[in-house]
Parts: sequence; C-alpha cells; structure tokens
Amino acid sequence: MLPIQGLLEGEAQFAGPRMTNRDKRIEITLESIVESVDLAEEVTLRVARAAGFDEEDRHKIGMSVRESVIHAYVYGNQENRAKKILLTLEFLPDRLVIHILDQGTGFRLEDVPDPLAEENLLRSHGRGILLMRAFMDEFDVRQGRQGGAEVVMSKLYPAARADEAGTRSGGEKQEE
Repeated sequence: MLPIQGLLEGEAQFAGPRMTNRDKRIEITLESIVESVDLAEEVTLRVARAAGFDEEDRHKIGMSVRESVIHAYVYGNQENRAKKILLTLEFLPDRLVIHILDQGTGFRLEDVPDPLAEENLLRSHGRGILLMRAFMDEFDVRQGRQGGAEVVMSKLYPAARADEAGTRSGGEKQEE
C-alpha cells in the first residue's frame, strides 16, 4: 500500500479524500474554483512521489492533471461553483490511473480541432489535450455516467515501464 498519510496537509477545499482497501483509490471532490487547479496538482504530485515516479514523470503527471482540471473548471463546469470536479487516483498493479470528471455537457475528442493543423497554429485553445496525450502513457475522454466529460489517463510505474522495455527489446523478460 502506498504511504498517503500526510499527503493532504494544509488548507483543503474539497470533500475529503477517501481511499478504500478493496480497490486502492483516492477520490476527491473539488469545487469549481480556480484554486482547485493547484490543489489537484499538488495532491497528485505528492501521490506520484509516493508511488516512486521520478521528477520528470511527476512534472508530466502534474501538468496533465493541471490541464485537465482547468478544462473541467472552465469548459466543463463553466466556472459554476455549484458544479463539482471529481478527481480519482487509482493504484493498479502496473500504473497510476487518473480520472477527472466534470459536471458539464461533455465533449468528444474527435470534435476537438487539431492544434497542429495550419489553421489552428495561432489559436490559444487545444494545447492541453496535445500535452496530456504526449505526457501520459494512455489518454482518453469518455462521457461520464451521469453526464459531463471524464478524462482518463495513466502513467506506468517506473518498474513496470522498465519491465515493458525489457520485454520489447529482448523478446523475453530479463531475469534479475
């Protein structure tokens, strides 16, 4: 089990963290306020550090969470404080999975313009999804069960990434 005691010190603007032993996950309900962006990033960075991610991976994970929560706050919940953002951190055997769910109308990834297309190069929107896709090992956007958009992204733990690289390069896992 990952050491999460003390991860959430200081002022908190969320409805508790809950972690169950059954599925090893932390769920945090954030208010739709700009301060929730920093809080979500800080909690995730502390969890990523405890999970063994190096500084570069923590930076990528933190930026991805930051971009996703900003999107949920601005576009999903339209800065409506009555709406919430649910941040869930799941500890699977080989990866950390992050879910960020807003209470907006949702969107489809295929409807987001490509920020690298010539006609979009000077636009200020669309870069967040590009960054999340580049920084995380898996990235998807789903329709939430009760509406809204749910961003689901994951990062392999360093040991799992090393195992996967060893399997790919040698055809078989290397014995230690």
